[in-house]
Amino acid sequence: MSAAQPATLAVPPVHTLETGAFELEDGTILPEVEQAYTLSGQVNEARDNVVLLLHSLTGSADPSPTWGPLIGPGRPLDTDRYAVLAPNLLGSCYGTTRPPTGTRVTPRDMVRLVVRLVEALDIRSIALATGGSLGGMVALEWLAHAGPRTRAGVAFAAPAAHTAQAIAFNHIQRRAVQLGQQAGTDEAVAAGLGLARMAAMLTYRSAAEFEVRFGRTLQDSSEDSSYFAIQSYLDHQGRKFVERFDFESYLTLLDTMDAHDLTRGREGVAEALQAFAGPLVGVGVTGDLLYAPRDVRRWVDAVPGAEYREIASLHGHDAFLLETEQVGSILREILSGERTEAHSGVAA
Repeated sequence: MSAAQPATLAVPPVHTLETGAFELEDGTILPEVEQAYTLSGQVNEARDNVVLLLHSLTGSADPSPTWGPLIGPGRPLDTDRYAVLAPNLLGSCYGTTRPPTGTRVTPRDMVRLVVRLVEALDIRSIALATGGSLGGMVALEWLAHAGPRTRAGVAFAAPAAHTAQAIAFNHIQRRAVQLGQQAGTDEAVAAGLGLARMAAMLTYRSAAEFEVRFGRTLQDSSEDSSYFAIQSYLDHQGRKFVERFDFESYLTLLDTMDAHDLTRGREGVAEALQAFAGPLVGVGVTGDLLYAPRDVRRWVDAVPGAEYREIASLHGHDAFLLETEQVGSILREILSGERTEAHSGVAA
């Protein structure tokens, strides 16, 4: 297993595109929306060499902190050949216009706004749409919505619909944030958001990793002789998150994940993806508590020609961000055309 090395991708500049008024699925009209994005590499003359990279729950338009080791000349997302387009998803707090508090944003809303970005940049064909976790869910919705303009798709650690267990995990996090809100102080809100992040970390990593990394080791620097290293780790993760993220965006994006259902208003997964005719790969992760490999296999098996891959990792769900060698191998495979069979779609 190969854990990620420090990102060496030069931080790309964040651009914003004014898209005008935008109506959400729930009927809310956003009068003026700016879409934040980065572009690593050059779009070719044919305007068809773009990789659409969709970030996870708390990511941003800057792919360097998470996908950096995979992007650059000679890397799996080779910027000598491809331009990597990374939009900041609607509802996030990293540059794209924020919907009003309490507004319901769905993955389909996110996709429709990215379509505007792609059209404004005169991108005629997407070489690959990919992402992990929330980004993988949005990638699947992208293929359902913009399949004819996309040549390949890879969804890492993402189900076709948010599962009951995942909704339950989000419910606990949401309640932690809301309890902080009800207390009515900035300190309480921060504490609630930090607690939500700590709970989330238990789903992003595996029990096996925690045991190997921490076990029953005590934190030597603590004055409390019963303060375990795993407790210190979780407290640190909570503090870091409060410093970089916004509780309103977090609540919005938790709701977005719960709203994810590729089959909503459609007859099934295969019917949802019938307009997409390129190679399609669903990637599961061993030991993923949040979205078990079976959750990925279920939709892969439902789509004729789609293929399943699995990342073997001690890390659990976050392996799609940490196992760069395995992730890179999958991306190279699908971009190099080495696959023996393409997803042929389903007859309408």
